[in-house]
Amino acid sequence: MSLGYAEKLSFIEDVGQVGMTEFFDSAHVLQDKIEQLAKLIEKSRHLVVFTGAGISTSCGIPDFRGPKGIWTLQREGKPLPEASLPFHRAMPSMTHMALVGLEKAGVLKFVISQNVDGLHLRSGIPREKLAELHGNSFMETCSSCGAEYLRDFEVETIGLKETSRRCSDEKCGAKLRDTVLDWEHSKLVHFPLIIIGRIITLFPAPSLNLLDALPPKEMDLADKHCRMGDVVLCLGTSLQITPACNLPLKSLRGGGKIVIVNLQKTPKDKKASLVIHGFVDKVIAGVMELLNMQIPPYIRIDLFQIILTQSLSCDKKFVNWTIRIASVHGLGAPLPFIKSVEVSFSNNQNYKEATLDAQPFLLKRRTVQTETFEIFLNLKFSDGCGCLNTQIQIPFNLEDPDPTNGFILDRNATFENMREAAIQDLSCGQNAVVERKTTSVPKSEVTVHAIVTNVKTFDYQLSNGDVKPRKEALNGLIMTRKQRSKGRKRKSRP
Repeated sequence: MSLGYAEKLSFIEDVGQVGMTEFFDSAHVLQDKIEQLAKLIEKSRHLVVFTGAGISTSCGIPDFRGPKGIWTLQREGKPLPEASLPFHRAMPSMTHMALVGLEKAGVLKFVISQNVDGLHLRSGIPREKLAELHGNSFMETCSSCGAEYLRDFEVETIGLKETSRRCSDEKCGAKLRDTVLDWEHSKLVHFPLIIIGRIITLFPAPSLNLLDALPPKEMDLADKHCRMGDVVLCLGTSLQITPACNLPLKSLRGGGKIVIVNLQKTPKDKKASLVIHGFVDKVIAGVMELLNMQIPPYIRIDLFQIILTQSLSCDKKFVNWTIRIASVHGLGAPLPFIKSVEVSFSNNQNYKEATLDAQPFLLKRRTVQTETFEIFLNLKFSDGCGCLNTQIQIPFNLEDPDPTNGFILDRNATFENMREAAIQDLSCGQNAVVERKTTSVPKSEVTVHAIVTNVKTFDYQLSNGDVKPRKEALNGLIMTRKQRSKGRKRKSRP
């Protein structure tokens, strides 16, 4: 289980209602509702999806208010569950990837998320079609020029604090900040008890208000798309945190409809055209099959760099060289998906093998000037990666590096080729060099490598058989259960 930033949050006494009872629609009711939702999505012109913690529970990330939620356990004085998967290795769920499929098909226009797990971006939702209202645990931003940096490691701070890195723009260089809101940015809004004559009006229970802290750019885009939305689909959210929870309501002013898929009841249920009590993955799997749409696989590609530097010894008889395996985010940044590196050399060399089991992964050696050989790196991957290891071979020679040998490949095209290979093989470990830089002073070569570290595919047919959507479409419109029953007669089918 990935706890991630939840353990970093400041303590707050009142987080609203927790330990909420979960409700499950019967199989018959659930199927009918799935068909209604599929019909709404098929007819929609501007579909907006609003997500909460419930879409990430199947990724190993606990929610907050459910029976085993983080805040529920804290209020009960129970220990938090042990993390079995590093937060940075959590993979998108079936729902995350279904949203990618809907976006690529032009059906989904915008995603609004209260989650900070970064899984929407990692899944492939374009940044310009995503508002992360509460931040992203893997994102740093420059408060000076506005540049954003998506990391493969969890940023060490929360609360919009300065981090240890700076903006890489040479014209800027300002310190970066994390993007995740903490409770110190919230305020508890209490609603008064008003007595007018003999009429006693009890306003709603206290709610948590993050209005002053929400990033204006994200909030403005979310507000704009909710007003434009003819269907706002709320997935896995209790809709308790304001002002985010009020965004879906803005679609109602233009005649839009709200659909809520959540295991617990929400304060907005009465405003919704459709409320579905079921696991989000099951519901979305059923919708995708009824729409006859595939859920794309998730392929994770990580980057690292190998830095090889050389310098002559003082007596000019030897070459001192260093090899370093480092993060592409800077030499001081962690490299979280590599656990250790085994270094060996070609057979005709007598150099001692080495195992680098702590970061920074750095090895120093001395060589006579006339030698050329191969260096073999066996990279051992950390928990959560889909493969155990991969090997990289590096030629070592003492010739002056040729600056013209440097290159930068089109990463999008390279990554697409790697994804296709990973899908075909249904395995990970495919790697490619996407960039090479050489310098003469100091003599060095830097190569940036890309490697497939996870492959995850999705099957519509769920193992327990609770949801088995059927592909039945007529003239582009999905048939409801009533329509099918009317059309069924005892005559044999042609």
